[in-house]
Amino acid sequence: MIDGGEAIRKLALNLARYTGLAPLAKPFVGGIGAILMLHRVTATLEKPNGVNRHLNIAPGFLDALIADMKAEGYAFVSLDEAIERVACGGKGGQFATITADDAYRDNMTEALPVLEKHGAPITIYVAPGLIDGAADLWWDVIEDIVNARDRLTLPTPNGSVTIDCSTRGKKLQANARLHGWLTVEVREEDQRATLREFARVNGIDLATKRPSTLMSWDEIRAMSGHGLVTIGAHTVNHLNLKRLSEADARHEIGDVRRILLEKLGQEPRHLAYPYGYASAVGCREVGFARDAGYVSAVTTRHGVLRAEHAGFLHALPRISVNGRYQSVAHIRTMLSGVTTPLANAGKMVVTI
Repeated sequence: MIDGGEAIRKLALNLARYTGLAPLAKPFVGGIGAILMLHRVTATLEKPNGVNRHLNIAPGFLDALIADMKAEGYAFVSLDEAIERVACGGKGGQFATITADDAYRDNMTEALPVLEKHGAPITIYVAPGLIDGAADLWWDVIEDIVNARDRLTLPTPNGSVTIDCSTRGKKLQANARLHGWLTVEVREEDQRATLREFARVNGIDLATKRPSTLMSWDEIRAMSGHGLVTIGAHTVNHLNLKRLSEADARHEIGDVRRILLEKLGQEPRHLAYPYGYASAVGCREVGFARDAGYVSAVTTRHGVLRAEHAGFLHALPRISVNGRYQSVAHIRTMLSGVTTPLANAGKMVVTI
């Protein structure tokens, strides 16, 4: 199946590069730096043809990207230093900082050696519920359910709906349908119980299952002591904050600081909003993050950093480094700043 949106985005990237627009525009729209966003970094993905493979990049690509950015004059700094540079208006030249969401184990086993080679710091955002098994990587669970069946029966308020999963194309459609069902039609508070019952009915046992792809607390503790690693917060249970009540959203944003302090001996200074797009975080959630005492908070909105972000430290954009755009040339074009207004209805300073 072809993703039409992805095809259009790649066309825009290629046009910006081949016409020479990106390098010409960078001095004017390239900003002062960038926050890179990773998820998984591994050369041996468990499901290389899986629907969620786009979350992954190869370690060799990460190596090549960092080397290219350094050659282009970027200094790789910790998130703390990045925030200081933003607050100072970007003095000191262009910089980049690397972040990774969810605390995947390969961040330690395969990404860290690359980062050590380059002396590049990373901030890893941890959701304790995912590590403890109290929350699920539901996107992986959905894929497992779809892959296990040729046909599914989905309960809805208007009656049961049959979903065809008999071919690869149908399975992709089924994944998309179930994503929408779970994230839009099911209340956020009911998501886990609903998903687990749906999995049980379809022969997937999640009773004691904890994702083996995530780090354990012992591994996170070891990483927290590494000189290149900062541990940030990804809320308690990785829920869509905008779909929660004020009390529940404040709990997710604030109580994770206490939990990580108890687990790691240090309170996190930085937050990543789960999902991070417009229907998951807005002005209310930014205010909660500020109230909770975080120094910074990042979204998944696409954009480079500009001096103006000094006034929006709890709504910072990132450049997603993912399997869909695993090309140094593509990321170089994104870093030029020309794609920032294209992805944000003309906005140059991307917040929320």
